[in-house]
Amino acid sequence: MNKNITILGIESSCDDTSAAILRNDVLLSNRIANQDVHKEYGGVVPELASRAHQQNIIPVVDRVIRDSGIRKEEIDAVAFTRGPGLMGSLLVGTSFAKGFAMSRKIPLIEVNHLTGHVLALFIQEEKKKVNVPEFPFLCLLVSGGHTQILLVRDFLDMEIIGQTIDDAAGEAFDKCGKVIGLPYPAGPEVDRLAREGDPLRFKFNKPKISGLNYSFSGLKTSFLYYIRDELKKDEAFIRENKADLCASLQHTIVDILMAKLKKAFQETGIREIGIAGGVSANSGLKDALKKEAEASGWNIYIPKLIYTMDNAAMIGITGYYKYLKAEFAGLDIAPLARM
Repeated sequence: MNKNITILGIESSCDDTSAAILRNDVLLSNRIANQDVHKEYGGVVPELASRAHQQNIIPVVDRVIRDSGIRKEEIDAVAFTRGPGLMGSLLVGTSFAKGFAMSRKIPLIEVNHLTGHVLALFIQEEKKKVNVPEFPFLCLLVSGGHTQILLVRDFLDMEIIGQTIDDAAGEAFDKCGKVIGLPYPAGPEVDRLAREGDPLRFKFNKPKISGLNYSFSGLKTSFLYYIRDELKKDEAFIRENKADLCASLQHTIVDILMAKLKKAFQETGIREIGIAGGVSANSGLKDALKKEAEASGWNIYIPKLIYTMDNAAMIGITGYYKYLKAEFAGLDIAPLARM
């Protein structure tokens, strides 16, 4: 086996087209093409997303190879997101990856998008040593579509020990934000406004779910009904209380997330704790994690902002560890919307 393994990563699970080049676990280049067209619809439109991927995929891959300073002939394998995600979007990335692998006669590696989010914690950068978790560690994976607590025993050995039974934390941010007139995606805007508000001003329902599982549907309903009732009394309620509403909503969601993470620590005794996924960029969650780390002696790992969103670097590093185990896919492999 070559001393250095060069991986091309492809990510197209939702509305961002991304490509990355890694040499072993070191990121050489990473590019993301965003799709702003969805903002006017208040959510991702699958048909528009797949069309945009078709337009973006070749320019993004071409640019990322040039940025990396390598020649395409040096690429040893291509890793792609198989799922979960939007089927049309996944098909674009899968088809491109197959064509590239076949033309270069190199291995094809399928990657679970959620595994990629966790392994983003291990991405190294040129001329900079990144501190990474020791195995085993607990990882709170929070995104627009998923909320899970994972026990990570090795790079490719992960067990879900808790997950949402209905809605994801990111969905709660976006749906509640939409109720008070925030643009899609609402999560970052809730975070921004929350810094100006009182997190204890309003109280919203917290679910009573046993074990390590989550639920956010009740919180969404509670928030919706509260806003509806207050608007009947004062039609300016949202406008005059937006910052406090965002702060209180964020405080509630973070409390729910942290309560189960603390319970997982108490049950396992594992002090190596990481977070991953889009919601791991939330300042309230990061602050709560740091506070608990000081109180409980946790060693915490928080990914850089660019690695919290959907990106090909996380797909590439997962591909690297699968390459080391020769876990290759055949050209007959098909994407899966659910995995």
